[in-house]
Amino acid sequence: MKYNKIATILIGVIISHTLGAQSLQHSIEKVLNDPALSEATIGICARTCDGRTLAEIDSDNMILPASNMKLISTGTALHRLGPDHQYITKIVHDGMIEKGVLKGNLYIIGGGDPTTGSRDSIATPLAQLFAQWEKFIHDAGIKRIEGKVIGDGRYFDGMPEHPSWQWSDIGTYYGSGPTGLMFYENMQSFRASAGKEAGDPVNIAPSFPEAPWMEFRYNCTTGTAGTGDQLYMYASDLSPVAEIRGTFAVDRAAKRIDCTNKFPEYTLANYFADYLRSKGISTGGAADFRLCTGIHETTVEELTILGTTLSPSLKRIIFETNHQSNNLYAETLVKTLGKSLTGSACYDSTYVAMNTILKELGLDTSYGIKMADGSGLSRKNYISPDFFCRFLTAMTASPHFDDYMHSLPSPGSNGTLSANMKNSPEEIKSRIKVKSGSMEGVRCYSGYIIPKEGSKDETIVFSLMINNCTAPAWKVRQLMDKIMASIAEHQF
Repeated sequence: MKYNKIATILIGVIISHTLGAQSLQHSIEKVLNDPALSEATIGICARTCDGRTLAEIDSDNMILPASNMKLISTGTALHRLGPDHQYITKIVHDGMIEKGVLKGNLYIIGGGDPTTGSRDSIATPLAQLFAQWEKFIHDAGIKRIEGKVIGDGRYFDGMPEHPSWQWSDIGTYYGSGPTGLMFYENMQSFRASAGKEAGDPVNIAPSFPEAPWMEFRYNCTTGTAGTGDQLYMYASDLSPVAEIRGTFAVDRAAKRIDCTNKFPEYTLANYFADYLRSKGISTGGAADFRLCTGIHETTVEELTILGTTLSPSLKRIIFETNHQSNNLYAETLVKTLGKSLTGSACYDSTYVAMNTILKELGLDTSYGIKMADGSGLSRKNYISPDFFCRFLTAMTASPHFDDYMHSLPSPGSNGTLSANMKNSPEEIKSRIKVKSGSMEGVRCYSGYIIPKEGSKDETIVFSLMINNCTAPAWKVRQLMDKIMASIAEHQF
């Protein structure tokens, strides 16, 4: 009799779970019948961490993930490098110090810190950082530098940008690739305002940082009312020339526009040389290691270290990466993994590193993933909802899972999800930890839903991916919000 009661209870639980899953599947399909999604490519997967499928629609579809790619780059970096990993910047010199004079060059050798000179709240304020570097010089007894202050970014080899990025994206702030030595998130800011009438030149000029070696060209005009900001910079690290093209609507208010800076090493060296002069330490000016002649055979080991400074912890960088969807930070992470595991930061090496770590997590990478970059900016990334759910499940077994979960924002919180699920109860929103991903025609959400109570195995992993959608972004966001709420509200 006792066993019959147990069997009855188990059957009841199974039936309840099955009916609940069927109800959720129906709720999701009802949302997807909206005309706004009639021409879209859709893939959806939701399952518990113990493997029970709750909803599934074409979950094997290979879909552009946009910034959902950051889930994988941040997760693998945190798993392999650990939350306390920090980037090291070195202040070193060649030559000799004689009677307070450095008869040689001073180098700022980057170790991949993406926060140097950043406006991000986690970054060390620039004045404080420069004061630390100046103290290293002062403690060494240096009062004058005969040579130059050299920005050295050789730590990351290969192209800063992925070759598949679109030309118009590469010139924007979100298309700035990482270098071994970075400054101001490798950005160049301008002030722009419309002319008096459509067709007039745009009033535009660089604001920060100063880059006297750059030639900025402006081939842009004032656009008609309602056409918005369509200004794009075109630039390359092959030449100190950049051109801003496009239109800026006559009814737009003046604004700051952030573009790319292809010479961040030179820029940082220039600002630090100015800082040293303000402290009474003269120099021979600033230089970029890439552009200097006669010093490329010198290895870092041959130079004399004056001191080092450290970046914020990887845990804090990853939190910002996922909350603000920072492309530069994400690309830095995958290049760091390539450098750490293979000795090279080239994208070919990052693929080797990422595959190695994914396999360590127990994932089969022979299907469901085709990776191009770490940020999702490339349109050559293809991931299936099934793979995202497999990856998110695998991360629950990582020793750093709690830090990973904490790095993901909830709908309605600060960051890229501030406009999501505004009318949903806080109790539901707080249980959802999710990364968004969007670009033209793409809207994706993947993450976790924490159970009200129960074990970690009852945590839900989900991936909602939509491509080739021409409906307004706000409309698609509302539909995706309904699906996320439906998953979180269902009890299993």
